[in-house]
Amino acid sequence: MDRLTPVEQRAPGRWQLATVTSIKRETPNVKSFRLSLPMWMAHLPGQHYDVRLTAPDGYTAQRSYSIASSPLDEAEIELTVDRLADGEVSPYFHDVVQERDQVEVRGPFASYFVWRGEAPTLLLGGGSGVVPLMAILRHRRRTMPDLPMRLIYSVRTAEDVIYADELSDDAVLTFTRRPPSDWTGHTGRLDLEMLAAAGVDSSGTAFVCGSNGFVETASRLALEAGLDPQRIRTERFGPTS
Repeated sequence: MDRLTPVEQRAPGRWQLATVTSIKRETPNVKSFRLSLPMWMAHLPGQHYDVRLTAPDGYTAQRSYSIASSPLDEAEIELTVDRLADGEVSPYFHDVVQERDQVEVRGPFASYFVWRGEAPTLLLGGGSGVVPLMAILRHRRRTMPDLPMRLIYSVRTAEDVIYADELSDDAVLTFTRRPPSDWTGHTGRLDLEMLAAAGVDSSGTAFVCGSNGFVETASRLALEAGLDPQRIRTERFGPTS
């Protein structure tokens, strides 16, 4: 496909040109992009932005990416992008976009999968499904550090851990394929034992994000752990990007 370039900036609330201020490699296939927005508005943790790229022939490709940053980061957002070989937008971000480049975005969007300060809160993430959960965790750390919240994060190998340098006592990992050689924590898929160890409170709210299979399993486990089905919020990541 032709090299994709942003199109003209639009009015507030519509498409606007964001400037890439920094790029961080999280894993071999995942990068985080800090974007400065001329028409920034505070988002809710869990919301997303649309990204649109336009080729010289007018062809457009558009995808949605969850916001990874706290709403306290004024004038900026962070989007974490998983590179998919057969995608249209994610390879462009990984292979072409550099600091000071501009990309076209609009948002924030979504009203269901957002955290508004509920407590206690359980975050269940699989793979890149951790991205919107990290926005929730980051915001809670900065605004309500004593509020009960725990992230349970399922990944295949140590190389797949996104935000590895930010995971602390409020996060628990499980490796489903190849744990580190010195790993003494949980291995294998998410199970009730992990939820019990996290101290699941039946009065709490769970946010579940990942692939279809992960969301189905994690939601079922949350129900078995005693959570009210009305307090289990889910978001599924599709196969294309």
